[in-house]
Amino acid sequence: MFRTFMDDALEEAAKALQRGEVPVGAVIVEASGDIIARAGNETRERLDPSAHAEVLAIRKACDVLKTDRLVNCDIYVTLEPCAMCAGLIANARLRRIYFAASDPKSGGVQQGARVFDHQQTHHIPEIYPGIGEKKAEKLLKIFFATKRLKA
Repeated sequence: MFRTFMDDALEEAAKALQRGEVPVGAVIVEASGDIIARAGNETRERLDPSAHAEVLAIRKACDVLKTDRLVNCDIYVTLEPCAMCAGLIANARLRRIYFAASDPKSGGVQQGARVFDHQQTHHIPEIYPGIGEKKAEKLLKIFFATKRLKA
């Protein structure tokens, strides 16, 4: 029976929003159904443009499992991964990607770069879009509305 962990990723996105980050959250789940890593965006906090939720969660999961391959793991992320994160997902050999909202501007899975469509990609995970899409979009709209008010 399928169980989604998108609500857990959405919790991380909400925490990122509270910190003033773009509200993106990610969790890594083992095949056993255990969450082994969770993260939200921290690019502004760390002054690091690579501190995307996916990157941070993958680093934590690799540390927990003491490996550079997450072959028996899935990632749940609230926004379609960008090209950088999609490349990392391929390199980490994640089994599946579940993402909530599509990202027409910066997406790298089904939009834009479409990283997994290139023959140079060594690993292509199963891709499941649209889970929790409305909740994720709501968080993003709150974030960008707040930014426009400050401008």
